[in-house]
Parts: sequence; structure tokens; C-alpha cells
Amino acid sequence: MTTRAGMLIAAGALVAGTVTVLPASAAGTGEPVPRPHPPLARTDSGTKAYPKLQCGTLKVPLDHDDPAGRSITLALTRIPHTAKTFQGPLLVNPGGPGGSGRGMAGYVAASLPAEVAAQYDVIGFDPRGVGRSEPALDCRPGHFDPVRPDSVPRGARAERTALERAQAFAAACGKKHADVLPHIDTVSAARDLDLIRKALGAERINYLGYSYGTYLGAVYARLYPERVRRMALDSVVNPHGVWYEDNIAQDYAFDTRHKDLMAWVAKHDDAYGLGKDPAAVEAAWYRMREELRDAPAGGKVGPGELEDTFLPGGYYDGYWPKLASAFSAYVNEGDAAPLVAAYERYGEADSATDNGYSVYTAVQCRDAAWPKDWNVWRKDNWEVHAKAPFSTWNNAWYNAPCAFWPVEPLTPPDVTNDQLPPVLVLQATDDAATPYEGGLALHRMLHGSSLVVEEGGGNHGVTLAGNECLDEHLSTYLATGTVPRAEGGSEVDAVCAALPAPEPAPAPKPTAGKGSAKETGEETAEKAGKETRERVAAGDGTAAGTTLHGLLGHVR
Repeated sequence: MTTRAGMLIAAGALVAGTVTVLPASAAGTGEPVPRPHPPLARTDSGTKAYPKLQCGTLKVPLDHDDPAGRSITLALTRIPHTAKTFQGPLLVNPGGPGGSGRGMAGYVAASLPAEVAAQYDVIGFDPRGVGRSEPALDCRPGHFDPVRPDSVPRGARAERTALERAQAFAAACGKKHADVLPHIDTVSAARDLDLIRKALGAERINYLGYSYGTYLGAVYARLYPERVRRMALDSVVNPHGVWYEDNIAQDYAFDTRHKDLMAWVAKHDDAYGLGKDPAAVEAAWYRMREELRDAPAGGKVGPGELEDTFLPGGYYDGYWPKLASAFSAYVNEGDAAPLVAAYERYGEADSATDNGYSVYTAVQCRDAAWPKDWNVWRKDNWEVHAKAPFSTWNNAWYNAPCAFWPVEPLTPPDVTNDQLPPVLVLQATDDAATPYEGGLALHRMLHGSSLVVEEGGGNHGVTLAGNECLDEHLSTYLATGTVPRAEGGSEVDAVCAALPAPEPAPAPKPTAGKGSAKETGEETAEKAGKETRERVAAGDGTAAGTTLHGLLGHVR
């Protein structure tokens, strides 16, 4: 499941340029690396935030089974190592599918302990079809322009309208990108990773993947186990559910997280004035949703856009104060402006969203079979909606193009693996985007892996985000290869306590002109993520205020 807010992706420090990255010397030996093929060059493209950043490109086959055929281009970034001890390249991926990873190199290098980061060339990359990789997919620009029809279909006509919209997206993809769609899939992306490895002159790679990036890493490890040196997987996709069943599981989990938000609002009734009963607060939210069907806030926030706005709160509770303030202002003051501002910050689509969603559908629809009979979708989603109404139908329509996809699906690989060095798996127990069962499942499938759990945590992407306990496990692993081991036969090798819930933000003052989008309150870190993404799209390489949750391309 991937949020609409630019898929919360692509915040990072990049500048325009189409050059490539030079390899460094071999890990720990001081010997020169054998000249890679094709040869690479590099350019310095440092920014104020990441002055050592380098940018580049790499040509790879569109069809890996036809290496002499058409080639496509991947966009890469690198923060080079500076220590005498060099542990090789650390490839980093924020997820998606469809998430831009160029901004991850600078963020990860800056967030790890300096003595650890200095031992690696940290490599970010845009997977095939994404961002500045070429060709970049954009099937149907404006597909998420507001105001969309209510995501919950009320009658046959409404359902038919939504189906036609999904069919139109699938048809547009097939018409516009017919030549590349058969090659936009996880296995192809994993084979790209090995060409990046080869171009960097490394015998093995180190890898840090978040969200969908955990599945990409697991597939790479299945294809090339001998080429994995260290691999850390944070917020894990359940390989058993790729992809239809995983999305159903998310519907239940996101509904639970939405209830967590409603309970938090009730706990802070003194700040938000929506009542002390979580059920009553939730009922008020659904009344707000119903009102927006007839009168969208600011002419742009209807029920679907409201879901898009609050869905990021399921990924990261740092958004809760702003979301709660907007909710309170609408219900208690009749002021829609903060709600519109929240939508523009967290839920509004832009060109990066169009690209990310195009790649998301291309990968998920190609990776595995989806039901072709819409009656199956209808039955399943109404059953789930009855128990978990928050985002079930919103998510169904997000994935519905897969029912009409113009390319036949592949069979997902079995990522079970007993040929790897110890892999570090990190998972929050209450993660909605990649529920806990996925982390447990992959831990069982990767023999010898170590599972570190954030007990009671509900955020998605839990390392390098403020939890010192989790970060210590990651840093130790990257520095030494050491993983924690449980005693007494427990499947969980280490447990970290979750970070405390956020404190409420001051209630916004009513704005003049109901429905205006005037800014209220202080600037916050999560807004910086969106602003940075917009600067990147415009070619501005600054990255002040970049946060992990502004970088992650979350599985939708």
C-alpha cells in the first residue's frame, strides 16, 4: 500500500545530470577493483545538506534475457566512503514499488553513526521506470485529481463508474508503455541490482531495504545468494501474500491504526475537544466523511481525498497532531481550511505520485496473478469493509487496474533461502503497511536470520527514525556483521520498546474564509518532506528538513 502523498517518496538531495558513479577499491584489501563493464564515470553533485553526494546513471538491458537488445537507464547517487576500512557498497531502497531511492543515499549516510557510514559507499538508485531513470512511467497524468467519486460504491452505477476509471488507467498504461510493461517487475529490478553491483566492481553487496524494498532484497538474495554480504530488511512484506492477499491484510491493519489515532484524539480531548470516548470520536470522523460527500472541503477534499489525507497517519504517528487539529477545526469550528492544508501536505497527488503509482501498478500487476473476475473483488472487499471500513474500498480501487492489466502475470519466486550470511530483519508489531506476520514469515524463510521487534510500535520504517535501540542493532550489524540471538528457542531475537506517542499540537486558530488553504501552526518536519520532494522534481538539490518518512515509498 503506498500513500498518495507523492507516495511519501523522492525527498532527497539531487541535481540534474546524467553521469555515472565510479567504483572504489576492493573491500578491505586496498587492491584496485577489476574494471567493470560497462565502464563508469562520476560527477560530484554535492548539495548544502550532502556536500559529498555524487550522481550518475547506468545502462541496463530492458529485457535481461536479451542483453544485446534495447537498454534503459537507471539513475544513481553515491556518498563515498572516507575511512581506511572499506566494507563495500551499501545499496539502499525506500520501497514502493515506485519509490525514488536517489535521496536515500544522503539520508542514510547522514543518519548512521559517522564511523559506520564512513566505511561504506552508500548507493541510492531509482529502480527501472522510477523518477529520473529512463524511461519513467506516467500512464495517466492526473488520475488522482480531486474530487474523485466516493471510494465506497453506493450502488451499481457508482461501482461501474469506479471500474471504468480503473479500466481506463490499465488501458492507458498498455497503450503508452506497451514496450516496457512486460519488464517492469521485481525480478527484473533485482537483476538490475546485480548489474549495479558489477558496475561498482564489488564481488558482494550490502543492502538496506525498507517496505517493498524488503521484498526486492529477498528476491535478489534468492537469485544471487553468493553475492549478499550483509542485508538489513526493515518493515517486511509478507512473501506469502504477494500481492492480493497482502493488500487485504493491510485493510484490517490500517483500520486498526485509524482506531489508534481516534483513541489518541480521545485521550487528548483537552486539546481537540472531540470527546473522551474513542468510539464517539471515530463516529465523528465518519460523520465528517459523510458531509464531505455533498460538500468537499475547499472544493477538493471529498471522502476519497479525506482517506488519502489520514492514511499517512497509519504509517507514522508523527502526523497525528496535525491531522487531529484539522479534524477538530472542521468538526468544532466549521473551518475546513486546516483540512484542506492537511490534504495538500499529506494526500495531494503530484507528478511524482503519477510516476510512482504507474510503477506501483506495473510491478504489482505483473509480479503475481490477481483475480480477473470482478465478482471476487466485490465479495472480498465488502466482507472486509464490514469489519474494517477506513480504507478498504479506497485500497481496492487503488489496485483495481490489476484486474484489467494488459500484461500477463508472472509467478512470484519462492524466497526461502538457506545460503545467506545472517540477515537482520526489523519489524514493528503494529505496523499497518507491512503487518507483523510478514516479518515473522520472512524470518522463518531466511534461515539463520535474526528478528528484532519494536514492541508496540505502529510506525512503518523503524530504523534511522529515532529509536536508539533499533538503530544500535542496525549500526552494530553494518559495522561488524553481528546479529542478536535469542535464548530459549524464541523466534524473536531482540525486543526494543516503541517510541512514545506524540504530544498534541496547539489547536489551529479559525481562518478567515471557510475552505481556504491558509497555513496554520508551525512548520514541521513532515512538511519538509513534501517540500523537498517538490524541490527535487524542480531540479533543486537542497534537502533541509528531510525525514525518513518523507523518503519512504510505502507498499500500498
